[in-house]
Amino acid sequence: MPSSDFGVLEETARTWRPDGVRTTDALAPGPTAALSAVLDLPEPAAGGGDPLPPLWHWLHFLSWPRHTALGPDGHPRDAHFLPPLPQRRRMFAGGRLEVAAPLILGRPAEQYSHVSDVRPKRGRSGDLLFVTVRSEYRQDGRLCLTEEQDLVYRSGGGAPVPAAPTPDTGTRPHDDTSPWQQEWRTDPALLFRFSALTANAHRIHYDSPYTTGVEGYPGLVVHGPLLVLAMLELLRGQGREVRSLTYRLRKPVFCGEPLLACGTSEDEGSARLRIASCRDEAHATADIDYAVSSHVPDGTAP
Repeated sequence: MPSSDFGVLEETARTWRPDGVRTTDALAPGPTAALSAVLDLPEPAAGGGDPLPPLWHWLHFLSWPRHTALGPDGHPRDAHFLPPLPQRRRMFAGGRLEVAAPLILGRPAEQYSHVSDVRPKRGRSGDLLFVTVRSEYRQDGRLCLTEEQDLVYRSGGGAPVPAAPTPDTGTRPHDDTSPWQQEWRTDPALLFRFSALTANAHRIHYDSPYTTGVEGYPGLVVHGPLLVLAMLELLRGQGREVRSLTYRLRKPVFCGEPLLACGTSEDEGSARLRIASCRDEAHATADIDYAVSSHVPDGTAP
């Protein structure tokens, strides 16, 4: 974005404050069973009456705009929490979650979301608008989850890929120090199914000609939320109940690259997780505070 247009971002930060939105969802068990199958778990991660694993509420409270409301990239042209910027490009940077109590699958829940922060920034990669969306989730009148998502927007210009990295689909990453490890690899079918489960029609996750020819990436891009959920599987399989977490998406992962979800306990009740490839030791990271559960669920990380 040209420097002369930085004022557009500043003006948006000053004046754009959309009203909050309240949504309800039945929290039906079907999406959890479906994601469990996508992650190749031996059985559903939860059923009706069970606690929903942390961040699996991303399968619920979804928005399905009309097909004609989508832009050429598959993302909505306009939506309530999308800033009014020309040639807008969206990136998911990270977020935070506080768990007062887990949501219970099969019981109705309410989500209230609003934009809590908007600020423009100048960086080496260009001018950006940082937007934080804060959501509260209640069930039976009780506040269960508080979540913040950090979204980054670029306006105008070319695709936000400064230099196309070369994916390595043959070399397996390794880690000699992390006690928790799970190898993982994606393929186009997995990305397509996750897109469907999360109502994400962005073409960089399933349309190779568009991804390479228009966006400038060297291959299909693995969803950031999928990387976060893969990291959290390390804890779920050990019966550690997440109380809070902070996650950051640092560098893109491309379809077919061998990945390693790994982590370690920093001290009693906290952990550091990451997704590594042979290209980078930390494509995504998460810092977790947890409690140890007396029940250890069946299943393994994806």
